[in-house]
Amino acid sequence: MLKQHLQLKLGQKLAPQQIQLMKLIQLHTLEFEEELERELEENPALEVAKEEPKEEEYSSIEDSFETEGTESIETDFDVNDYIYDDEPNYKTASSNYSADDEDFDNESLLTEGQSLYDYLLEQINLINIGPDDLKIAEYIIGNLDTDGYLRREVKSIVDDLAFSQGIYTSVDKVEDILENYIQKLDPSGVGARGLQECLLLQIEKKVSSNKAVSLAANILRFQFDALTNKHYNKIIQKYDIEEDDLKDALEEIAKLSPKVGGNFDTQTITINQEIIPDFVISVKDGVVIPMLNSKNAPTLRVSEEYKDILTTYSHDKNSSEHKQAALFIKQKLDAAKWYIDAINQRQNTLLQTINAIVKFQHNYFITGDEKSLRPMILKDIADITGFDISTISRVVKSKYADTPNGILYLKDLFSDSLTNDDGEEVSTKEIKMHLQEVISKENKRKPLTDDALVVILKEQGYNIARRTIAKYREQLNIPVARLRKEL
Repeated sequence: MLKQHLQLKLGQKLAPQQIQLMKLIQLHTLEFEEELERELEENPALEVAKEEPKEEEYSSIEDSFETEGTESIETDFDVNDYIYDDEPNYKTASSNYSADDEDFDNESLLTEGQSLYDYLLEQINLINIGPDDLKIAEYIIGNLDTDGYLRREVKSIVDDLAFSQGIYTSVDKVEDILENYIQKLDPSGVGARGLQECLLLQIEKKVSSNKAVSLAANILRFQFDALTNKHYNKIIQKYDIEEDDLKDALEEIAKLSPKVGGNFDTQTITINQEIIPDFVISVKDGVVIPMLNSKNAPTLRVSEEYKDILTTYSHDKNSSEHKQAALFIKQKLDAAKWYIDAINQRQNTLLQTINAIVKFQHNYFITGDEKSLRPMILKDIADITGFDISTISRVVKSKYADTPNGILYLKDLFSDSLTNDDGEEVSTKEIKMHLQEVISKENKRKPLTDDALVVILKEQGYNIARRTIAKYREQLNIPVARLRKEL
């Protein structure tokens, strides 16, 4: 038996315009330029206002938009009768990927180069090899990774050849083809099943009469574990050599490549490395002045021509074609007005955020000393601006500022805090800098352990646990003491 009942439900749902605004806020300058050009192409009712070229590349003006012609557009007929419930596609279109996913759809970012696979196939087809062995060799090449290593077990390759290719062979046969054909190809070290084999394949192609090369080959073959653990004294005792002899051998090993396929890519991705700052921060007479890149503040306006066309079509109440045309034009005009408002709001949000950051980190921008950075988290800036933390996160994401001390990644200004022995809150960035300085000045023959670093930093007023030292060291890409050891 069916029962009917009423139920009230309260919920929140972001409008398509709000979603689009959030996307606009997190775009950096280059992405914003591309997005603006796309919108100008798709919406003929939106245009860039013509103005005299400005000498300044940056602007701190909060309102650089044309407000003329952005008032509500009236028509002589009820245009709401023709308005669709759905928003225009060009305003709500979205991919199914998250904002953090990399987007390589832009063909300008892709260049095609010769892959390692193609390079090896060219060589294997030029040598004297039987047709059956050639098929096996080609299959092995197809299983190499981009670094040139064969990560798969040979037995698995034998099984795959039988099931997928109809080629029945043995482990010994595959290993023979791998060692006598694949590993003889260029670049040296290709087809290795591990780092040790890769380095050995390269060193064996060098002149063996060289004492340093011969010693390097012996170390790689018989003392690889001692080498990777930097047990240099053990190697010196094993071969009864001088320290200088070991240094020469290590120099030869350092010339070898651990990733011989690194110069080849199946799809070479060339990304423009040029950084265009979203903000410029200058200091004049002790005053820090933040400004917005003028490319983030275009002067947009609604097309007067399209407004005139709408007026013309709306006067004809009898023609359904004219009504449909008027509907289309009104949608474009409304979209243009909304887009101008969205850009204006984006610009104001960026300016308020950078002003708050500059105010909070005033001493840093005056001195340029990273040790003067105050502990700052997203909530601190959110409290100053009144924006949500997620909005601040979108603003600082992928944004750069041109400062008197160089180009600065905004996210680098944010850090947690710790309390020193004086009871003062200090930035974790400051502690990392002290840690890096201590390690850079250590005796490389006897590197400082994490426990020793704890004692040294405690003497400097930073009471930090050993596990915290280890975490900061890893964040700075500094290896453990054993791996920092040098002769």
